[in-house]
Amino acid sequence: MQKPVEPRLRDRRRAKPSLRNGRLLHVRSGLSPEKTLLVRVTIVVALIALVIAVFWFDRDGLKDQIDGTISFPDVLYFAMITVTTVGYGDIVPVSHTARLIDAFAVTPIRVFIWFIFLGTAYELVVQRIVEEFRLSRIQKQLHGHVVLCGFGHSGFIAAQETLSKGHPGDQIVIIDESEERIQLAADAGFIGLRGDATSEDTLIKACVGQAKAVIVSTGRDDTTILVILTVRHLSAATKIVASIKQEENIKLANLSGADLVVSPPKIGGYLMADAVESQHATPFLCDLMSAGGQMVLAERRAEPDDVGRTMAEVAAGLVVQVHSHGRTVAFTERNRYIIQPNDLLLIISPPQPGGEAEPR
Repeated sequence: MQKPVEPRLRDRRRAKPSLRNGRLLHVRSGLSPEKTLLVRVTIVVALIALVIAVFWFDRDGLKDQIDGTISFPDVLYFAMITVTTVGYGDIVPVSHTARLIDAFAVTPIRVFIWFIFLGTAYELVVQRIVEEFRLSRIQKQLHGHVVLCGFGHSGFIAAQETLSKGHPGDQIVIIDESEERIQLAADAGFIGLRGDATSEDTLIKACVGQAKAVIVSTGRDDTTILVILTVRHLSAATKIVASIKQEENIKLANLSGADLVVSPPKIGGYLMADAVESQHATPFLCDLMSAGGQMVLAERRAEPDDVGRTMAEVAAGLVVQVHSHGRTVAFTERNRYIIQPNDLLLIISPPQPGGEAEPR
């Protein structure tokens, strides 16, 4: 089983880029495309002006093959055809100084300007086309996947546990506005989609309509509820699991359309209070909730061999709860309740072969 790697979200050092997954579906942060284009045009104009100034001050080293004189329009013309590598040959450098300037000053500027042109064309045109093609190809493969909104500490743990429970990394889509967190998700083998999880456009790109479940862990209750509303608007069938901090917001999350609400502070409070009176109960519960634990808490439908038996007679593990046609059967009825077809069993059992955790 893949070992989870603790995230270093507060570490100033960036994770080492992955050649396979690096910058997957990222959009650049910083300047907008319009401002980026303006800055680069300004740089190009400044460099061309520098070339014109250099040729103007060394115009005595240039020769016009037509009339023999070098005017400012001639210098401007020569600078432009030199930078663009056209070179008609009607104006040429004849002195050693002019040739050295052209070789060691103008040529690097010319190369740099071409790099700016090519880089701008790639970023503003080619990169968008490539990313849209990759996104379209990935979307065709997404079905029954898991979308995780928010890749903070809790989101990272949720993604790793989802991976450990058998979901492939290429079927787990991470949505976050932080480029650093999305890079971390891509390096971990997930699909990283940088954007606002409250935006319909972002959620549509993540194919929430075909998703098995959406986990919402944004770190803010108001943002989480807005994400729930947006997801539920886009898909009535997708299961939504939400993390809510404030207890008074749990009801709002349920009313917004969440199928299951988890309150980490509330659960943490239970575990800490239990640890006051016990030494091993809290570690056991944490171990039970983890996919890498020595025991696994699983949920499955009753199999033909289970039907007609009591909860205590099920051989596959310890049945601690049964959900039958809207009724919850408690552990206290384990010797009386007879399991029916389509019952949902909550079972504590050893990990399946091949999914065992390494000794801790």
